Amino acid sequence: MGGFAAGNAAFQSWDVSMPTPCTWFHVTCGQGSQVTRLDLGNQSLYGELKPDIWQLQALQSLELYGNNISGKIPSELGRLASLQTLDLYLNKFTGEIPNELGNLSKLSNLRLNNNSLSGPIPMTLTTIQNLEVLDLSHNNLSGIIPTSGSFSRFTPISFTDNPFTFKNSSDSPSNNSATTAPSARSSASNIGAIAGGAAAGAAMLFAAPIVVFAWWWRRKPHDQFFDLLDEETPEIHLGQLRRFTLRELQVATDNFSPNNLLGRGGFGKVYKGRLLDGSLIAIKRLNEDRIGTGERQFLMEVEIISMAVHQNLLRLQGYCMTPTERLLVYPYMENKSLETRLRECSDSQPPLDWPTRRKIALGSARGLSYLHEGCYPKIIHRDVKAANILLDEKLEAVVGDFGLARIMDYKVSHVVTGVMGTLGHIPMEYLTAGRTSDKTDVFGYGIMLFELISGRRGFDLVGLANEENARVHDWVKKLLEEDRLEVLIDPNLKEIYDGGEQGVPEEVRLLVQIALLCTQESAPNRPRMSTVVTMLEDDGIAEHWDAWQRKTMVQASLQGGQGVSEARNDSVANLPPDTLSGPR
Repeated sequence: MGGFAAGNAAFQSWDVSMPTPCTWFHVTCGQGSQVTRLDLGNQSLYGELKPDIWQLQALQSLELYGNNISGKIPSELGRLASLQTLDLYLNKFTGEIPNELGNLSKLSNLRLNNNSLSGPIPMTLTTIQNLEVLDLSHNNLSGIIPTSGSFSRFTPISFTDNPFTFKNSSDSPSNNSATTAPSARSSASNIGAIAGGAAAGAAMLFAAPIVVFAWWWRRKPHDQFFDLLDEETPEIHLGQLRRFTLRELQVATDNFSPNNLLGRGGFGKVYKGRLLDGSLIAIKRLNEDRIGTGERQFLMEVEIISMAVHQNLLRLQGYCMTPTERLLVYPYMENKSLETRLRECSDSQPPLDWPTRRKIALGSARGLSYLHEGCYPKIIHRDVKAANILLDEKLEAVVGDFGLARIMDYKVSHVVTGVMGTLGHIPMEYLTAGRTSDKTDVFGYGIMLFELISGRRGFDLVGLANEENARVHDWVKKLLEEDRLEVLIDPNLKEIYDGGEQGVPEEVRLLVQIALLCTQESAPNRPRMSTVVTMLEDDGIAEHWDAWQRKTMVQASLQGGQGVSEARNDSVANLPPDTLSGPR
């Protein structure tokens, strides 16, 4: 395909000669091989978005956030009648927001923040009744902020850092410029010859000369972070979230009956509840010491967390705040957590097979990647473990528990905090110095992969490694080098793969390699979560692994052949696993 550099790993599988694009990276298809999702966030793309993308009529989600895309937002996007998610934030788009976007009646998520958009907010957007998430912040928009229609549910955080006049408007779309769907392109155009195939349809987004998307080799050297809670925020609004009364939640949980207790952790207890309409919820009741943070800080945390919306993140549904209570309300996950499914099998819930475990690994990686690189401000989870990976009705991974999360942005490379998390999942730089960054989560994710592969808790793996006077990373690396991974693998998987005769499958070995890359002692050497996602999509594992092996050999030779051994954490090796934290 023309129009982008051949070295871009994002497009290496994009072959227009194929009958379907459904095997391409970053492309999801529905029935009839129609493209339903393009997920090209954080791929360092540049160029302009091509208007002919409207021909992907089945498209439900267009995610181009975190790139270097410039030019105007095509008005033709308004012709994507099935579109539900439009994420163009953190780019360099200019010009006005097209009025035609108001035609997207199914749109629920619209995020255009952190661009250079100008002009007024189209009143047509207020007619999108399904709109649940809106972020137009950090642009150059002017005029008034509409308050009619669907905009009545949004708060000032959706519009911050724009030169608005801050006057309310109740104008109807008829008072604004009319929206007219653009006329169809002639079939004789330069793209007409390839419009018939689904593969070619997806390719149009990037076809030259109308648009050029290319690999941007000048990567940012570092992500910068800061603690948002140190900043002053003039006003807190939570209009998008439901504010529950304490009485509602007492009734839902039978007055927080122990029979409805799902778990407890460092920040409070979690209860199962049933609302009057019959829907199930999970309620996190925060500890008394958490109430001491004050209403303002609590509401700031809740508001920012509510803006993190991704299919692999547990979405905050509501909250309750009284002088003596702080409660967070989430959807109830019927399949509970990965930890539960790994350790509590039954006839109705058989052990997780390998394809499901691999799907969970990829889904949780996508959720964490979004927290680090997709949402604004950035969020560091700080307690990634199997107990905090929830499973929906389709056993898709949903990253939960933001009770330990730190809200971050781009000012410093790390923050120093009190150590909070779960033993066995905490990297040395965090345990010894309280230094936390996105690489803290990468380490925890790597340990979670070991849990996924072995069926054991991270702390139990620490115990096994200690028996050989090693850390988990070194112990697993030795098992891999000595071709003894059957010692690590969950017995339930051994039955599936017959490890005794045929050996460990290559795909299991590759997942072990990814986990080892994530659990390196040196935080800068650990991959980003977006890189982990790429490797899980079967791209680049060998290159990263070979590079790490070469670096390890060089370090070993510099130390006289002694090798590089990561220091053991003897000071905490004998502490109970939930001393710092526990299941949420």
